[in-house]
Amino acid sequence: MNRYPLWKYLVIAVALLIGVVYSIPNLFGEVPAIQIAGSKTSSKIDLNTQEKADLALANAKISSNGSFYEAQGSSGTIKIRFKDTDTQLKAKDLLEKELNADLSNPDYIIALNLLTNTPNWLLSINALSMPLGLDLRGGVYFLLKVDMKGAVEKKVTALASDARSKLREKSIRYQSIERLNETLNIKVSTDTNVEKAIEALKDALSEMNLKSEKKLDHFLITGTLKPEASKAIQDNALKQNILTLNKRVNELAVKEPVIQKQGNDRIVVQLPGVQDTARAKDIIGRTATLEARLANPVQSSIGLNETPPLGMDAFRFGDRQGVFKKSVIITGDRIIDASAGFDQNQRPSVNLTLDAAGGRAMQEMTRENLQKPMGMILFEKGRGEVLTIATIQGEFGTKFQITGQPTTQSANDLALLLRAGSLAAPMEIIEERTIGPSLGAENIEKGFKSLVYGFLGIAIFMLVYYMIFGLFSVVALAVNLLLLISVLSMLQATLSLPGIAAMALALGMAIDSNVLINERIREELRAGASPQTAISIGFDKAWATILDSNVTTLIAGLALLAFGSGPIKGFAIVHCLGILTSMFSAVFFSRGLVNLWYGRQKKLQSISIG
Repeated sequence: MNRYPLWKYLVIAVALLIGVVYSIPNLFGEVPAIQIAGSKTSSKIDLNTQEKADLALANAKISSNGSFYEAQGSSGTIKIRFKDTDTQLKAKDLLEKELNADLSNPDYIIALNLLTNTPNWLLSINALSMPLGLDLRGGVYFLLKVDMKGAVEKKVTALASDARSKLREKSIRYQSIERLNETLNIKVSTDTNVEKAIEALKDALSEMNLKSEKKLDHFLITGTLKPEASKAIQDNALKQNILTLNKRVNELAVKEPVIQKQGNDRIVVQLPGVQDTARAKDIIGRTATLEARLANPVQSSIGLNETPPLGMDAFRFGDRQGVFKKSVIITGDRIIDASAGFDQNQRPSVNLTLDAAGGRAMQEMTRENLQKPMGMILFEKGRGEVLTIATIQGEFGTKFQITGQPTTQSANDLALLLRAGSLAAPMEIIEERTIGPSLGAENIEKGFKSLVYGFLGIAIFMLVYYMIFGLFSVVALAVNLLLLISVLSMLQATLSLPGIAAMALALGMAIDSNVLINERIREELRAGASPQTAISIGFDKAWATILDSNVTTLIAGLALLAFGSGPIKGFAIVHCLGILTSMFSAVFFSRGLVNLWYGRQKKLQSISIG
């Protein structure tokens, strides 16, 4: 009657083993560390870089707890552990100077990090500790400054392209269109109807005040941004950058990030539980604005120290410079999708999909410039780097492929940046630090103590009131907490103070199920049932009530999960998982203990249930 078959005990044993293995990593904690990664595709991280970093620390008499190299494609990262944060910060300042010849354009990213102390055998089976939220462990803090001047100049550059298109559309000849800071200077010949040109430009340059001036051999039309237009551009740049950062952080799978405006030109980014801070810093700080331009058909590249021909721009292309026309065919704003892949020669590439306007511009340009060179330039921090220069072999539109990526990882990163959207303005990281708990170590300690004291209070009550059956309930409650922590660790769910509150609630709800079972057994004993019969009926009939109460509570938890955000969602995740683990521990596991203790006693006269 009260015996489990062997397979049920095997299920319990496997569940306990998994619970123990995946909960253990939370006991090892984390240590301060520094992570070194390449900031450019040409910056290779290898064992020589590790040796150089170790030597620099040794010469400065900064002790570390060991360094190790992790291979990633053709490059990798170096991680160095330290005993405390003070040593970590000193080492970071030193390595930034030792490894980077030019701090304004660094070859290597030296990022603060926290590394787990979990043994390698646990890491090999993906047994990781729970990421803690900003209110418990903190995370990485970035303060970014948006280059508002760059945002305005970028808009003026786009308006210059619109002006060229409009004048060509109206068949109005012009000599040149040049951007000077926040103004446009458009030269038209003296035999052109200047009023007709201004009328044509009014639609394309509606955000500018236009005026004309007669020169010796031409008319000069000057476009100056209206004050309200300049303010709107800056506001939109800040909003667009925040939106883009949100998309990029989502791509990095960071849970519960904080991205918000600070002042008129700054953005705060807080990333809790980040494991790869170097890559996060690289992805967040990069502007990744892509431009397609026609290359100089006469000479598409020149030496690094050579000056480009008049009316042309030059950008770094390996150990040379690529030469391009000033007019831009498309920018990253026209990209609606980007994915990493391989070209016909199995080299890493990025597949792009443009919107309708970008597709039309690309189709028109490729149709008119067959057999001419075209290049893709990636602009980061105001500097352009040529990704590829290729000859246009045929007409294409909304979908095409760009090559020139050295590794699969770099292709994935570029696709991520372009897919998330280009930043409306360049940004500079002006402050970076690991932040401590927002509520303080004292509040964290109180949060965990509340769990311990709550558990002890429940345990004492159950042992006094239900005796042996109370002991079974307390063991089941401990198993419930163990399974909940292991599931949260396996899912890598970020634990915050609301999550600890949900754990405390889960303890109360889990013991409530055992109270229902124990009271039902008592009722059956009072009605004259034998001990074995009372145990069987008590578990069977209490199950329906337990299921109903837990399902209704689970529905409320799912509603919080669906419609909540931030701390509310964190609470809901722990709450829902706690309900599921409590149903297993309070009923299935608890009955297994009872069956193991009483099930083999055929002539059971009494049971210890108070």
